[in-house]
Amino acid sequence: MKSEHQLRKDICEAGRRMYQKGFIAAADGNISVRMTGGKILITPSGSNKGRLGEEDLVVTDLDGERLYGSGEPSSEIPMHLVVYRERPDVHSVVHAHPPHATGFSVAGVPLDKPLISEVVLTLGTVPLADYGTPTTPELASTIEPYVRNHDAILLANHGAMTMGPDVFTAYDRMETLDHFAHIWLVARILGNERPLSDAHVAKLKAIRERVQFVPPTQACLTCPILEEKLSASGEGSVNLTRNQLVDLVTDVVRGLDGS
Repeated sequence: MKSEHQLRKDICEAGRRMYQKGFIAAADGNISVRMTGGKILITPSGSNKGRLGEEDLVVTDLDGERLYGSGEPSSEIPMHLVVYRERPDVHSVVHAHPPHATGFSVAGVPLDKPLISEVVLTLGTVPLADYGTPTTPELASTIEPYVRNHDAILLANHGAMTMGPDVFTAYDRMETLDHFAHIWLVARILGNERPLSDAHVAKLKAIRERVQFVPPTQACLTCPILEEKLSASGEGSVNLTRNQLVDLVTDVVRGLDGS
């Protein structure tokens, strides 16, 4: 586990990236990390997350009670605490208002179609939680049905939240989510959305499991192409760069299409 000092730096950097990307404006959004010893490091309420200093962050206990820090913890900390309670594997939560993904949440459309292979691999499906009033326990209760099985959730008429084992994984999933929503929007404008077939999705889920992108409920499926690569390496698990992952997906699709 990283030191608290490094985690503070990571949260501030993720906040700057969210602001630069236009995922938040003014005092929007919040970011948290679960630290050792039952402590939560979280962004303060009412602050611009693009201009945070490390000293601005607040530490709470697992009930959301402030332990130290000069500001108040984010008023939406109950939403983060639900995630940490339900997902022992998650150590960071990011909430933002990315424009394209939030547009889908306002339209009442979940991002649950398998349209892009890399998204199936790295994010899976993205459900739409019912509307809950921000800053109230009602908001936290709306995400509870989805937290165990998803790494990203749309919040109706509000925004989105993503989670991961560390700050930058959770942040990257927010980038992936909004990028996916943008592409989906373009496909809708063009009028020709073509989801991947069930067979294609099964292959991608197999890769997800074997390269350790698996969400809690994904089933184990076989993938001959990946099996061949693993057998050649003599290892039970692999670590891939983004380019290697794209190459691997291309191999799978070619194998399915017979091209």
